Amino acid sequence: MLNPNLKLNSKIFNEDPSNTSGQACEQVPIRKGFGQGLVLAGEQDKNVVALCADLTESTQMHLFAEKFPERFIEMGIAEQNLVTVASGMSAMGKIPYCSSYAMFSPGRNWEQIRTTIAYNDRKVIIVGSHAGISVGPDGGTHQALEDIALTRIIPNMDVISPCDAIEAKKATLLLAKTKRPAYLRLAREKTPIITTEETPFEVGKAQIYWMPDIGLAQVGIIATGALVYQAIMVAKELETENIKIKVMNLASIKPIDKDEIIKLAKETKCLVTVEEHQIVGGLGSAVAEILATNCPTAIEFVGVSDKFGQSGTPAELLEHYGMGKESIKEAVRTCLRRQEVLNRK
Repeated sequence: MLNPNLKLNSKIFNEDPSNTSGQACEQVPIRKGFGQGLVLAGEQDKNVVALCADLTESTQMHLFAEKFPERFIEMGIAEQNLVTVASGMSAMGKIPYCSSYAMFSPGRNWEQIRTTIAYNDRKVIIVGSHAGISVGPDGGTHQALEDIALTRIIPNMDVISPCDAIEAKKATLLLAKTKRPAYLRLAREKTPIITTEETPFEVGKAQIYWMPDIGLAQVGIIATGALVYQAIMVAKELETENIKIKVMNLASIKPIDKDEIIKLAKETKCLVTVEEHQIVGGLGSAVAEILATNCPTAIEFVGVSDKFGQSGTPAELLEHYGMGKESIKEAVRTCLRRQEVLNRK
């Protein structure tokens, strides 16, 4: 069942978008939540400024530009300049948000982010839109599958990957009030709304979105970003096989909630990580690092396995690269089999 304490969207299982009765689960691009949140952040703090690398509408930063034109700077296609100017503005007391496609920022300008922002501990929020393979036809050159790894390895840098547009709005607002530089990862495609305005969100905290009706879970699924929805659907469907699952939304990849991850591992002794990113260096790696030193646990990884993306529809690519519902289900079954073997030893 959905965790009743988190006030999640009760319409999440109404999947048919053609339902016009008002009961269908609304689908909204995660990046739209960022655009809305940035306007709210600008209203709350006059020091909030926005910089974009010639992708203002694509990243939804045009909403801020229209509301606060005197606090918006169009940098053009110059991603290195984008973040170095943002660092300078931060040094002068501003709170800069700088946006581009994730493939270009942090992809193209990683050294400038590392040295001018993180090394100097400048308060800048780097917004990487169109992350993962869900940009579809744009192909492998534009599909950022390495951005979590690139950013979480940098000292002083927080990494946030919201599961839906509402959580993205909350994250955008909250990051204006934190002290550290941050990377905010956004998907392009429409994503089902999982949360509500009342659902809590906090940097550094994980949350259990799905849990068994009765008893302990046999498997824990730890997911991030747009694939949290897929993980919840899998958990519900596997109930018919009498497999009890807890689904954790790990939006805050750094700082990471070690205590909740260890707690879930101790309960289930069997974890599956799910991310639209390379398995190496991403969410799965972050979880495995914690388990290796605190609570060795059977674990399976769902993500891209050392490959570049290619052109296709988002749905086709998720299936092709093993991140669809059936692939998650198989990872759950595999993890349970491995745990059974370990229990016999």
